Amino acid sequence: MALLLNIETATTNCSVSLSKDGETFALKEDNDKGYSHAERLHVYIKALLEENNIEASQLDAIAVSKGPGSYTGLRIGVSAVKGLCYALDKPLISVSTLEALAHQVNTTDGVIVSMLDARRMEVYSAIYDAHYNEVREIQAEILDAQSFASYLEQGKVYFVGNGVEKTKTIITHPNAVFVDDKLPSAREMGFLADLKHKKSDTEDVAYFEPYYLKDFVALKPKAK
Repeated sequence: MALLLNIETATTNCSVSLSKDGETFALKEDNDKGYSHAERLHVYIKALLEENNIEASQLDAIAVSKGPGSYTGLRIGVSAVKGLCYALDKPLISVSTLEALAHQVNTTDGVIVSMLDARRMEVYSAIYDAHYNEVREIQAEILDAQSFASYLEQGKVYFVGNGVEKTKTIITHPNAVFVDDKLPSAREMGFLADLKHKKSDTEDVAYFEPYYLKDFVALKPKAK
């Protein structure tokens, strides 16, 4: 009966859930466009545990969405989880942000393209089949009219994530299905984290880092 705390901060959605044996039974989240994770994350964790009469020491492991996603968001989530795991002496489990996002699409055909906005016309994306098996690994790519063309010619392609808005302005293929207003959430993490927990597939708390996919580049201020 594995009891897990799951934390998702890869986008503007600050999301925390509790799951038992892969089933999510409590969730607290807020999609604040201002990235208020630093202020809200620990508040949400404390509230969720108290509301469900759970002591942090009762947790079997803590899972975090590992990316790709917002550099700042991922840093906040991973730092929080590493601190908790170290203080409580609990295993750390990492869950692919895009894989968990794919689980928000329920289909029996075609493929699912999980995509996150990566500025301008670029997205971070991965492709999964209807059973959530990875069809194509995570990539950073610039969108154009031919993006995902080979998959669109074969059947339905379900696009999900905050990269959808700009994708629908470029891709007009009849097999394209756009699932709007979806962000990665801790709701879908419990199942994936439980699978890893059963296999003792955990991370080194001291050395684990988020999966940024691309190096962070700080923009230089304009010369006055």
